[in-house]
Amino acid sequence: MAHESGKNIKEFTEKELRAKVREMGAEPFRADQIRRWLYSERVRSFDSMKNLPKELREKLSRTFTLPSCSVDRETLTPEGEEERRTSKFLVGLHDGLAVETVLIPADDRRTVCVSSQVGCALRCSFCATGSMGFTRNLSAAEIAEQVYLASDRLAAREPSAQITNVVFMGMGEPLLNLPNVFEAVDLLSQQGYRMSLSQKRMTISTVGLVPQIGELMHSGLKTRLAVSLHAADQAKRAALIPPAGEHTLDRLRGVLAEYASAMKERVTVVYMLMENVNDSPEDAQLLARFCRSFLCKINLIDYNSIINIKFRPVGERRTQRFIRTLLDAGLHVTVRKSHGSSINAACGQLALERTAGRPGKPESQTG
Repeated sequence: MAHESGKNIKEFTEKELRAKVREMGAEPFRADQIRRWLYSERVRSFDSMKNLPKELREKLSRTFTLPSCSVDRETLTPEGEEERRTSKFLVGLHDGLAVETVLIPADDRRTVCVSSQVGCALRCSFCATGSMGFTRNLSAAEIAEQVYLASDRLAAREPSAQITNVVFMGMGEPLLNLPNVFEAVDLLSQQGYRMSLSQKRMTISTVGLVPQIGELMHSGLKTRLAVSLHAADQAKRAALIPPAGEHTLDRLRGVLAEYASAMKERVTVVYMLMENVNDSPEDAQLLARFCRSFLCKINLIDYNSIINIKFRPVGERRTQRFIRTLLDAGLHVTVRKSHGSSINAACGQLALERTAGRPGKPESQTG
């Protein structure tokens, strides 16, 4: 076997781990046992994997490392601001980098918003994450461990509560990290594990990457799809979302119609209202025309103010007029309340900055 001393065992996919175990002279089913220890029992050492032969445990210890993500800091919305306080976590990754993860408690739901990349390469003009640039993709383990960590924090505060939903809407574009996102969905929905969520309670968000939406459609996953549209005028959308120049509204409409038909599922069209940018009566009519061509629901959200990004939220009167246009067109419309905006944990606000005097240590934008 090739020497791999010090390699993180959590970087291997299920198939790759089976191959490594076989190279070590063990039966392939041992890989399933290892994965259960890693992602269900979440052990911190190979010696804790008691149903593995001692010789295999020793080989694993000599060959691989077993790091875990950690909550380096937690920020909560102020008491009294929300019925249940939203939490933002600075999550330390396996290599010392960090991302932000949000736990959103609302009504009977406990939703974790996970990141899929450190930073983002797409540079959407309204999003703080895009200003960071792109560093790397997260592994499937790093994505899943964000949910595990949020679950642990929730259990400490509300012993009877459980995570009910996962949304891939944090830092990064999930569809640019498809293999690891798919593997993370599989880990989080694995039957028999301590945490096993229905895939229908997971939502993967994208700015509308057409070929990758096709891959998601044919993946066999049962997750839901949310598309950040933010404008139904091609030139305006391309100015807000640079990839929209290639992934045009016409192409996007076509793949979303195909997706909704194949999956027999509504696509969520997310539309962030920004004052004097995309909130005019004409914008509402264009959005209605776009959405009438496939099964969907429109999720309207207010723009969440971000330092150094000069957009503004829309007033109540213009918002209601926008909603009325959509309802008159017979469309299904919901208005999403922003959670965690006061701690920069709402949509578009997640970002990291490096603190002076601590080079290389990522810190949250909020102190």
